[in-house]
Amino acid sequence: MSEIKKITRTRAQESTNAIEKLYISMRHLFSRGFYKPMGVSGETLRKSLLLLRPEIYGSIAEERIELSGLTYVIERLPEGIEECQFINLTADEGYKNSHFEAIIPPKRRRNCYRIDKDQMNIEITRGRSEIYDILTHLTFLFIESHKIQERVTLNDGEDFTREWKNLEDIVLHHKEITEKEREVTIVHLGNILGRTFDEVSNIYNTFSTTENPDRFFQLIYWLGKLAINEVVENNKRTVTFSSVLVEEIGHHIYGEIWANDIKKVLNDNKLLARPIHIISANMHSVLNSVYAKNALPKEAEKLQGFELYQLLSNADSKPLQKKVKDFATANGLIYLKDTSGTNINVQIIDTAKIDFDILSFSKLENVEDNAVIVVMDYAFGEQAFETMDELLKPYTCTKGVKTHLDVKSVSIMGKAGILEGGKGDIMIPSAHIFEGTADNYPFKNELAKEDLEGFGIEVFDGSMISVLGTSLQNKDLLKFFHDSTWNVIGLEMEGAHYQKAIQSASKIRGNISEDVQVRYAYYASDNPLETGATLASGGLGMTGVTPTYAITQKILEQIFNS
Repeated sequence: MSEIKKITRTRAQESTNAIEKLYISMRHLFSRGFYKPMGVSGETLRKSLLLLRPEIYGSIAEERIELSGLTYVIERLPEGIEECQFINLTADEGYKNSHFEAIIPPKRRRNCYRIDKDQMNIEITRGRSEIYDILTHLTFLFIESHKIQERVTLNDGEDFTREWKNLEDIVLHHKEITEKEREVTIVHLGNILGRTFDEVSNIYNTFSTTENPDRFFQLIYWLGKLAINEVVENNKRTVTFSSVLVEEIGHHIYGEIWANDIKKVLNDNKLLARPIHIISANMHSVLNSVYAKNALPKEAEKLQGFELYQLLSNADSKPLQKKVKDFATANGLIYLKDTSGTNINVQIIDTAKIDFDILSFSKLENVEDNAVIVVMDYAFGEQAFETMDELLKPYTCTKGVKTHLDVKSVSIMGKAGILEGGKGDIMIPSAHIFEGTADNYPFKNELAKEDLEGFGIEVFDGSMISVLGTSLQNKDLLKFFHDSTWNVIGLEMEGAHYQKAIQSASKIRGNISEDVQVRYAYYASDNPLETGATLASGGLGMTGVTPTYAITQKILEQIFNS
């Protein structure tokens, strides 16, 4: 009788399975309408996240509190959410017309409203990816809060450690404390969190503001307090999805309004029939590349290469930035601030009004074409399909006349995690692979590796993986994608969604020409395979200026010389 062969799964296979479970569980809970993250209904999410152990969440599976991951998550959730037992995810249901003040997280453009001391409402207008993002962040946050609870409760919740009592006294009584008392509290927090004095001091300073210097003390107290309430009093935190959100999600409601607003402005300005080039990028690089040298002639004369753009990227260069925007507005730029709820602002540039003599590249055949450039801000995950799909549809004016857009090219520039190289390096994809499915999207990229060489930064080409969320990755899984025949060079969240919309519009539905050109280029925001180099380690700062403007320059060169 032959022995039964024992099959052992690799960490990469376990991680893939964990991501699939997370994805299915989140969709199920969303359909259900509510769940308790630390109850039975949230158990699959918790177990899957602990099995996956994403790099961005650091020591989530250990007893000590994860500080870098905590910073990353809190910057993407509304201030005060740690105090709320009830978290409601809603559609745009009119809260902006109420007395409730919108709370916008520093690193995510989403409107949130504190309804009362126990309830926070978060508006979801960017599709399912935003829901996955929030639910994984909340799961991490609540897991960490229960670590605090376990470290401070004594005798089954009948008593608490003296460190916790000291923290509670400061937070609940809003005590004004001296610098020495603050350091004593930081020592106590080190014991509660399982971290060193230096580590806690550093994160205390990260959260400290002029208005609220002790924000970190409050954050840790309320995280721990609500976890204690769950364990001792059975007051479970609850996440609810509004019935309007459940009905609306996936129906392109916000994307359709957004796209029609753009097409109406194009029509009103007699630009709808012109050749159109769409660029998905930030709201400054195309603007500055086209207008900055004209708007700031003195500065442009003194500064070489991308130094002018570095100057404009400084936080204290607001007067110069305004000068560029004012000049651009007078010379062919129309700015559309989003009112649809997508949180995607748009710039429309009439190239007929550009002074091409000042640019660092020449304009050839398009002089007569008078092309229009539509620059859209970054979409978020699945929202990329919704917005691009709607934008590429024909425009139906009030008289019922359909006008197909003459879209010549679609260019996507964004930030991505890199699997080879480091922050600021460039990736040129040849295909997008959609994580968790067998979907793959090969395409002819008009940008090539050699186009971006010569700027003093590394350039890589190959496949890129479009992930369900930036927080759902670990080294084992990423190493498999990089080392296997998939030849993955990086990961991002929108590429497959954009390409799916472009391919269906051009190859199947006939909304735009089959000959539409596509360009994809990404610059590295982090390397999740390197310890201490994930997104949680901080932003790019000035490192991002060179790749951003190098990519922008090459995109514009191709547009103006096509």
